[in-house]
Amino acid sequence: MGYWLNLTLFKMGFWITWALIPIVVEIIPAFVSGIRLLIKTFHRKRLTMPAKMPFISLMVPVYNSEETLFNCIQSIHDSTYPTELVQVILADNQSTDDSFGAFVKAQNKFADMNMQLIHTQRGKASALNTAIYESIGTYIINIDSDGVLEKNALMNMVLQFENDYKVAALTGTILPAKKMIRQKKPWHLKILQYNEYFEYAQAFLSGRTIEARNNQLFTMSGAFSAFRKEALLNTFMYNVDTLGEDTDMTFQIRDKLKRKVAICTSAIFYIEPIPSLDNLYTQRQRWQRGEIEVMHQHTKNISVRNFFNDFLIRRMMIDHTFLFPKMIWLFASIALLFFRYSALMMGMSYVAIYLLYILVSLLNYICVRLLLRDFPDENKFYAHQWWVAFSQPIYNFICSCIRLVGTINGMTEIAAWNSEKFDQEAKGVGSIIRSDFKNLKKRKKE
Repeated sequence: MGYWLNLTLFKMGFWITWALIPIVVEIIPAFVSGIRLLIKTFHRKRLTMPAKMPFISLMVPVYNSEETLFNCIQSIHDSTYPTELVQVILADNQSTDDSFGAFVKAQNKFADMNMQLIHTQRGKASALNTAIYESIGTYIINIDSDGVLEKNALMNMVLQFENDYKVAALTGTILPAKKMIRQKKPWHLKILQYNEYFEYAQAFLSGRTIEARNNQLFTMSGAFSAFRKEALLNTFMYNVDTLGEDTDMTFQIRDKLKRKVAICTSAIFYIEPIPSLDNLYTQRQRWQRGEIEVMHQHTKNISVRNFFNDFLIRRMMIDHTFLFPKMIWLFASIALLFFRYSALMMGMSYVAIYLLYILVSLLNYICVRLLLRDFPDENKFYAHQWWVAFSQPIYNFICSCIRLVGTINGMTEIAAWNSEKFDQEAKGVGSIIRSDFKNLKKRKKE
């Protein structure tokens, strides 16, 4: 009797510990942060107009942007920020298509714009660095050439700078374009894009807002960020030796200069939705590898003892160290069945954890709705996506798996902008497994 009781208690203890890890590491902190964000959102400070609006410079790195560049420039022209106070610098880093033709078309169409095209070395970081020295504005803003600005984005971003002189840099809010998501396409791609939109909305309007509260913003968006020129010129400029030049710049301003980095939730930049799972696979690996490179360069004396004192340690452990336990939780459930753990109990634990993740998504969903109240069309579109909260945990788990692959590839391969696609790596893994089985058969015969 005592043996079976001890065995039962051991199994229960192991199962409870196994189930509590994601709850303690991710779910509880997400609930606490979400509730704090809700409280803060209800007490949002109003911004006041300055007596005189400043001159600003927009940097647009261009590489094979023939199809999107004109729309990008048009969104700058149609912005509510006075056109005569905007300098636009298009930094072409060796495009091979007719991006120049798109520039000429825009130059003829928008003759009232102060716009120039410069040619730079290959690479986004090099293009941005060259454009910085051509900039004459009080604030320097960079946007990608494959997206468009919401009409009030520039005005809202400048107003936030003018109302808080402690802020040295701002990231905007990035959202996939809802019109492109609504277009007719296969159902599985549409579900992927809805989940991506839901992820971006929560990552920027909830996640980054929470991070910025105590100047703990981990990374500004490379697609849309802004700087006080004096702060930017005091950095080492964009790092050309990393895939995460945007994260590196965030670290430079926040940690090296000891300046404030924040988010402007009311400055929205629309990007193209992810076109396929293959693109998601290469994109998230690139993000993961860039993040690891920057963390390696900027973090020293890492210790688990500083987990509660240093947000970078917490972020690194959750983003990297806990990627491996996530995989272990998945495969351990299969292994535990062989140790006579109840399949029903294991299934119920997964359902319970999944429901908790859904509750976190729904809490963030409410926060995002409040932050989008000044954008009725966007808010309405997002409101209809409540159902995505039920598929978001699966999407996030897939992204975690991709990031784990990115971590492993980062240890074995030279960094590159585009890694192998999913089907290519799957074929490679399959061939290795088949080869291993053949070798095993040969050894058995011998």
